[in-house]
Amino acid sequence: MNLFKLHHPRQTFTLQISQITPPQPPLSPPPHFLSLPLSSIYQPKLAHSFNLYSSPVLSSVPAISLSKPNFRFRHFRVSETEASTSVWSNEEEENIGSTELEDLASDGAVYQKTLRLVECSMFAAVSGLAYFLSNSLAIENYFGCFFSLPIVISSMRWGVAAGRKTMVATATLLLVLSGPVKALTYLLMHGLVGVTMGSLWRLEANWSLSVFVCSLVRAMGAMGYVLVSSFLIRENILALITINIHASLTYILTALGFNSIPSMGMIYAIFGTLLLLNCASFVFLLHILYAVFFSRLGMKASLTLPRWLEKAI
Repeated sequence: MNLFKLHHPRQTFTLQISQITPPQPPLSPPPHFLSLPLSSIYQPKLAHSFNLYSSPVLSSVPAISLSKPNFRFRHFRVSETEASTSVWSNEEEENIGSTELEDLASDGAVYQKTLRLVECSMFAAVSGLAYFLSNSLAIENYFGCFFSLPIVISSMRWGVAAGRKTMVATATLLLVLSGPVKALTYLLMHGLVGVTMGSLWRLEANWSLSVFVCSLVRAMGAMGYVLVSSFLIRENILALITINIHASLTYILTALGFNSIPSMGMIYAIFGTLLLLNCASFVFLLHILYAVFFSRLGMKASLTLPRWLEKAI
């Protein structure tokens, strides 16, 4: 025990700082300590220092203890709710990871949607570029039968909506590259025919119905093309066509010995019949060409071909 004395002119103060307290003895002392007296275990230290506590001066000064703090470690428990929450979070993460892997698989929904988008974009780009180059090089009549093919392929592979989106994407591309006239011409002459043919083939319709409906669509597209061209050149092309038909028919009847003039209703009926025959022959050739093409691509099982064509292929 260390004693520090503070000197004052009148009286002397003594400051006592206790030493570090010894550790507490164990609850159950060893056996060889039981035989020793308590006086030998705990001997008094510096007996004269005990007399200083009884002085009145030191009784008013508090003792400063520098004992070692006693730390106790608390035991932490994880509640059942926290444990269950952590377990559920791990399971959810595993489920999310498994669903992502399933979506990225070859038969996953995300993979199929991405593949459909990529194929439709590629078909639209190829069709638009082919039509643009054909118009620029004036060879449209030689490659006109292939302009509807990408739309039909998209419809057969991914459905009617995919074919319609391919047609719209191609028209948009042509609108940017060549302007609205070329885009509208493509829609009227090739785009609508491709969508109609692809939809009927996707629904496994009969060939007679498919040829008839596609012929009507092609005829209406041709009439729309004539009207658009008439508006652009400020001339009635339809009237010129009917007048020429009327003059040709009158000349033929006069040469045969008939002195009659055909009416305009008869002229319009003849014009419509010839237009339908032209469109039907073109559409029928498209059906045969596309059927052979799909058969070579390995898609013959998804086609409903007539017996004579199936035997020929």
